[in-house]
Amino acid sequence: MSLRVLSVASECVPLVKTGGLADVVGALPAALAAEGVRVTTLLPGYPAVMAAMGNGRALRRIDDLFGGPARLQRGEVAGMDIIAIDAPHLFARPGNPYLSPQGGEWADNGVRFAALGAVAALVATGGIRNLNFDLVHAHDWQAGLAPAYLRFAAKRVPSVFTVHNLAFQGKFPLALFPLLGLPPQALSVEGVEYFGTTGFLKAGLWYADRITTVSPTYAAEIRTPEMGMGLDGLLRGRAESVSGILNGIDEAAWDPSRDKLLPANFSATDVKPRAVNKAALQRRLGLEEDPEALLFGFVGRLTWQKGVDLILGALGTMLGQGAQLAILGTGDAELEHAARGAAWANPGRVGHEIGYDEALARQIYGGADVVLVPSRFEPCGLAQLCALRYGALPLVAHVGGLSDSVIDANEMALAEGQGTGVHFSPVSQEMLQAAVLRMAALWRDRPLFQKLQANALRCDVSWRRSASRYAALYRDAISHAA
Repeated sequence: MSLRVLSVASECVPLVKTGGLADVVGALPAALAAEGVRVTTLLPGYPAVMAAMGNGRALRRIDDLFGGPARLQRGEVAGMDIIAIDAPHLFARPGNPYLSPQGGEWADNGVRFAALGAVAALVATGGIRNLNFDLVHAHDWQAGLAPAYLRFAAKRVPSVFTVHNLAFQGKFPLALFPLLGLPPQALSVEGVEYFGTTGFLKAGLWYADRITTVSPTYAAEIRTPEMGMGLDGLLRGRAESVSGILNGIDEAAWDPSRDKLLPANFSATDVKPRAVNKAALQRRLGLEEDPEALLFGFVGRLTWQKGVDLILGALGTMLGQGAQLAILGTGDAELEHAARGAAWANPGRVGHEIGYDEALARQIYGGADVVLVPSRFEPCGLAQLCALRYGALPLVAHVGGLSDSVIDANEMALAEGQGTGVHFSPVSQEMLQAAVLRMAALWRDRPLFQKLQANALRCDVSWRRSASRYAALYRDAISHAA
């Protein structure tokens, strides 16, 4: 049975991206098509989205969408069926979709993303002629009100709500609630009220028919007081509706045999050209051009969550093993300063670039020997998946999706010819240092290291299995809502 699903999100590659959410929303439609699921993606009409839509087809005019007129426009972008909310008073703003040019959140973000949820319910329940949907899949707090609007709509359409990162919850003053158009009973603990605020993520968790997170381990972690960030009680109460489906990556977009951003292409069957990438990366970042040096890489936000302070704290251990470190990212000013200081103090051994450069990111994945992902919490993580695809062994904290996607090369795994990286737990500098020493020992046994690298390159990091699980979840939610 073919299904029609309306995917609702605040970002989507290749149109707008601030993080991994956009990658997931952009990749799922093609992956789900193979499972008999046709996806239409509803997005805010940011300038980049409207420019990409071009001469899209007008679907409907809304005279007053939270303070101004709006049009719904449909078109095909990068093979995806897109509906854009063309509401200039809400979305025609430059730069980051959530932040003003001064760096603070837009003061009306609550209204802006309430509009996204309200339009999702309108479209899904027949608000556009000859356009019907079987289910709505809402992503993160920005789409969190969609399940709430659907629950109080005249037509019953089930919803799935995916939490990409529980740390971002979309909390706004209670004064916003009267503007939302929800019935009074929605403003309660059994609704959108959340510790004296209007909670968008809380609304999605409460009203959705099914809840997913982006890895099985994270689905378990967020039901604990330590990782639940104030929502663990609600999630434990809805435990039967919560599941974890591991993210994948687009294997066509991430293909080391065809990636034009790599100095040399390679594959699982011909990994030798990878040495060219390592040398090019060393030259790019001012590192000594030494094929025998174990090269650690980091790509990501320079934040406490990502464990960048742990990496810099373990630098002495790395250098003591004759290793090198390449860092690419931007984030907290103190950590940016520390990364610059580490490179200045260790010329030829530590290289860095503050900011984000897609070509350099891919060169790190395709040239480093090891990619560091020591996150204190990580719902899924994409860095380790990209590393596996490009033949860099991930060294990861044993949390969330990192533990689900990387096989630790412990003694039992090695005896069975398994292993694709190294785990460490608990997440501390001492345990990261111990993991660095484990990885260095593997590197010294070059045939063993190459075996683990071959294992990594053969990993299935695609969306195939996850798309099958999403399709099954959709059908189960629809059957129970009937």
